[in-house]
Parts: sequence; structure tokens; C-alpha cells
Amino acid sequence: MSRQRSIRKKLVAMVMTTTLVALLVSIALVVAYDLRSYHHTLVNDLSTDAELVGHMTSAALTFDDPRLANEDLLLLRASPLVRGAAIYDARGQLFASYSAAGEQRPAPQRLEQIDESGNGIMVVSQPIVENGETVGTVVMRAENRMLARFIDYLAIAVGVTLIAMAIAYLLMRRFGRVLTSPIIAITEVARDVVATRDYSRRAPRIGDDEAAELADSFNAMLTEIEGRTRELEDSHNATLRTATERSHAQQEVMRLNEQLEQRVDERTLQLALANAELANANEEARSANQAKSAFLSSMSHELRTPLNAILGFAQILTSDTLPSTLEQKKEFANHILKSGRHLLTLINEILDLAKVESGTITLSMEPVALADILLECRTMIEPIAATRKVRVLFPDVDGAVVMADRTRLKQVMLNLLSNAVKYNRDEGAVVLTCDQTTPTRMRLSIQDTGNGLNPEQVASLFQPFNRLGQESGTQEGTGIGLVVTKRLVELMGGEIGVTSSPGVGSVFWIELASTAPRTSSLAERAAPGGGGATSPASTSDTAPRLLLYVEDNPANLRLVEEIVAFRRDLRLLSAHDGHLGLQLARAHRPDIILMDLNLPGMSGFEVLRQLGADPETADIPVIALTANAMPRDIERGVAAGFHRYLTKPIDIEKFTEAINSTLAEGPDLAASGERNHP
Repeated sequence: MSRQRSIRKKLVAMVMTTTLVALLVSIALVVAYDLRSYHHTLVNDLSTDAELVGHMTSAALTFDDPRLANEDLLLLRASPLVRGAAIYDARGQLFASYSAAGEQRPAPQRLEQIDESGNGIMVVSQPIVENGETVGTVVMRAENRMLARFIDYLAIAVGVTLIAMAIAYLLMRRFGRVLTSPIIAITEVARDVVATRDYSRRAPRIGDDEAAELADSFNAMLTEIEGRTRELEDSHNATLRTATERSHAQQEVMRLNEQLEQRVDERTLQLALANAELANANEEARSANQAKSAFLSSMSHELRTPLNAILGFAQILTSDTLPSTLEQKKEFANHILKSGRHLLTLINEILDLAKVESGTITLSMEPVALADILLECRTMIEPIAATRKVRVLFPDVDGAVVMADRTRLKQVMLNLLSNAVKYNRDEGAVVLTCDQTTPTRMRLSIQDTGNGLNPEQVASLFQPFNRLGQESGTQEGTGIGLVVTKRLVELMGGEIGVTSSPGVGSVFWIELASTAPRTSSLAERAAPGGGGATSPASTSDTAPRLLLYVEDNPANLRLVEEIVAFRRDLRLLSAHDGHLGLQLARAHRPDIILMDLNLPGMSGFEVLRQLGADPETADIPVIALTANAMPRDIERGVAAGFHRYLTKPIDIEKFTEAINSTLAEGPDLAASGERNHP
């Protein structure tokens, strides 16, 4: 009985002690683990928040935008433990800060003034790195509740321990005897086994409770230990494999995040470049639109100026209430003629400028002998210069050849020479020189003795409709010629420039590519005697020559009738459409047919084709007289077979020359008895 009491007491004491120790150790481990986990979690959360804040505010630091940084820090209001946060720039100066509600302590102005963690506050700092460069530091302060948490756990542990000890004591007092009997039996068997070394002994199974299970467990203990050991090793290996797989997965996620960030940065840069290009394009479009508006405004003014003179003087001539003398009528008619020619020149130059600017102009680049071009220009410029007694000096350029479009080069030289004469002083001089600047480049310079240009005028020289203050002068002009000249020279692969001295004069020059020299072909093409076509009116006393004019516009027809009326050697026959023109041509077989191209029912090209297909009319020369004045229209007309191509408005001198030269080319046809002139 005393042994049982001793075992029972010891068992009670042991159970109570074990329970107490187990409780204390368990509670201590749980508390320590929880506090440690709490500390790590708090540090990790603060570090993560600091890193996120750093990413969000890096742009604000880069662009020096404290307002944006403060707005980003306000997102920390969602974290109740965060008492304050501050952003410091790369120099350690306070850039932005945040304080939770009720927080009295402001953020230090300098990074080095920050106190370390303590007094229930945890401080975490995180550098802000942008493109490998530290642009600032994030500092966060959070409330550290470890002490309060520890006190709470301590109170809970004391209460749990007291309750558990009381329950254990009561239970052991009640069930101690039931428990000690099987234990004593096992103890005796164990003592016997130890004493006898007889491991075949087995503890008796008393009852069917846990004590009986204990006896069975005692007998199978060694085997169970071995099996458990193997299971523990397998479990440990599986745990290691799982940890390795998780590590690899985490590394892959980090790599994908880095790639995503890189792609986002690249896309951001591309968008920034695209936005910059779009802004530049918008600015260019705005400038182009302003330039177009200014051009249209100037063009409208320039077109209305000669129209005003034409319509005004025409109203005076047609008015019955404004009587005028014959001399005044002649003067008014001269003004109308002068303004009309100016308007035609303006329209032609505007069309040239439009073609050049739109890129639709076609150039035929070929070796061009300068001697031929300059001789033609000299023939046209000297009469104009003679009216102002301006001497024009041309150099000897025989053998000089440049690569250019012959027609456009002549247009460029005539424009520069006419400007040199037009804006020169009376009895002045124009000197043209030719120099080989490099083995492959040739420069043509035109020097005048005019008033010259100041630097501001030179800077605005090649602007459309800008006459540099000459608008109110006596010399007519459009302000487009130099613009077209510059574009044409550049299209021919050349350069154009100007030097000028106010009061002395200006020198305009162009440079073109030169080629191997050759002999001027103009002299070779000139016929001996050099005589031009002679008007049949001065050499022939025969019957009048018959002209057939196919024209649907009554005003144009009346104009040609009036012109022909001054020629006794000519007689005019007219047709208002192509069908009637064909009938009259076959019936009367005229010497020349004048053909408008835009006819009702049948175009002038179709009439020309049918005339050529008929043997009776195939030999009749047909001259186109049309308002289609574009170069491509002229080329098309010449290619279709028109003998000459004249454009409206009619230049009477050119019209007369075309009639005379055509009649002079075929006197045998005019004298042929096959013609039937009623």
C-alpha cells in the first residue's frame, strides 16, 4: 500500500511537474515563435512597403516633383502600424513625408538625423535605385507592439498553467490508482527483464484501455522506432525537394518580373519618342498651314491687282456716262493689255511654282551648250535692256557644256537676266561671267549695278510674292520668279546664291554640273543668210489664202476674225464644232486649219486624227489654238501631230509668226491647182 501510495504520489508529482514544464516550455516556444514571426513579418512588411514606395516615388525624385511623392506616401494610410514615412533625395535632404493621425513627431530634415529603432518604434530604411543609380532613400517608422504582445501572452500563460495544473491534480487524485496498477505491472516486468536479461518477457495486458496499449507499445517499441526513423528520413528528403522547387519557382518569377519591367521601360521610351515625333509633325503641319494661308493671301492680292486695272478700264471704255477721247481710249487699252500680260505671266509662274512644289515637273537632263543658251537669251534680253540704255556683257563660253534641262535652264537664265535689267539703274551694266569652280562644277554669275540688297532683304529673297519693297515701284513683277528659279536649279542638281552690297549692286550665281566641252550647235543649225519667214502679204499679190478656224467660243472667234481682218492676204472660214470643221475642210481644203481642242461633241484631237486619215486633208497643216497651256498638254499636242501649238490668251505677234511661217513652209501646196477656193 505504501509502495502504491509512493508511486501514485510520484506519478502525481511527475505528471504535475511534467504538465507544468510542458506548459511552460510550450507556452515559451509559442510565445517566442510568435514574437519572432511577428518581428520578421513586421520588418518584411515595412521593407516591402518601403520598396513599393521607392518604386512609386522614383519618377517624382527624377522629375523633382514633391507633390507627386506626397500623394504616393498618402497610400500608407491603409497600414495602421505605419506611424510615419519620409523620402530623402540623393543628397540626404527631406523630399517628402507622411505622418499618421495623432503622430506628433515630424520627420527629420536630414537622413543622418534619424534615430534608430527603440521605445516601441521600428525604423526601416530602403534605398531607391533607378537604372542602377541611387536617387534617394525611403525611411518608414512603425509601431512595435512586441512588449504588449509579450505581456498578453504572459497573462494567458499564467492562467492556462493554473487551470491545467488544477485539473491535472484533480484527475490524478481520482484516477491514480487505476493508472498505477498497469504501470506497476509493466515496471515489475521491466525490472525482471533488466535483472534477468530475458527480453522474451512481455508485459501483461491488463484491461483494454491505454495501459494495455502501453504494454503492446512497449513490446513493439524497437521496431516502431526503426520504422519511424525511416519515415522521418523520407519526409526530410521530400521537404528538401519541395523547398528546392519553391526556390526555383521564386527565381523564375523574379526573372519574369525583371523582363516585364524592362519591356515596360522600353515601351515607355518608344511611346515618348512617338509622342515627340507626333509633336514635331503637328508643329510642322501648323507651320505649313500658316505658310499656305500666307501664300494664298498673297496670291489673291497679286491676282486681283491686274484684274482691277483690266475690269476698271474696261468699264470706262464700255460706259456711256464716262466719255473719253481717242487718246484716252488708246491709253486705257494699253493699260488693259499691260495688265492682261502681267496677269498671264503671274498665272504661268504660279503654275510653274505649283508643279515644282508638288514634284510633278519632269526634267530632261542632257548636255547643254552654254553658248547656245546664252545666244538665245542675248537675243531676247538686249531689246529690253536697250529701252533703259543698260549694257549687257556676255562672256565667250564656246565649248562650255553643263548637265541641265535645256528649256528650264533657259527659263532660269532669262529670269535672272531680266531681273538684273529690270532692277538696274538707267545706263547701268549687267555683266555675265562663267567660271569652272571645280573640275565637275561650273558657275554662271550675273552682276548688276542696281541699288543692291541689305542682309534682311537677302534673307527674304526666295519667299513667294515677296518683292522686297518694290511693290510700289515702277517695275512690274510677281515675286514668284526667283522662287521658281531656285527650285528649278535645285531640281537640276545645282545651287543658287546671291551676294549684294547696298548702293553697289548684286551678284546672282548658279552652279551646275559640267560635262565634256563641245562645239556650239546654234551656228550649225543657222541657215546661210539668216533670213526669217517673210509675210506673204509683202511678197505675194495672189489670191488670199484660206484659214479655217474651228472654235465654239464666240468671243475667241471674234478676236481671230478681227486679227485676220487686218491681213488682205488671208481669208477666214469658221466652224463651231468638229463635225462642221471636218465638212468644211473636205469641201474647201484650206491652207491652214486653226483648231481648238475642247470642242463640243468631238475633241480637237479626234478631228486631227480624222483629218490625217483622209488623203484629201492629210496634207493640211493644223495649228492648235487652245487654253490648255500646261507643258504636258503642249507635249501631248505636238506628239499628236499638230504643226504648231499656240496657247490662249493669244499673243498677236506669235500668232502672226505662226501663220506666216506655216504658209512659207508650203508654197507649193498653196499654189497647187488641186486646191479649190470658192
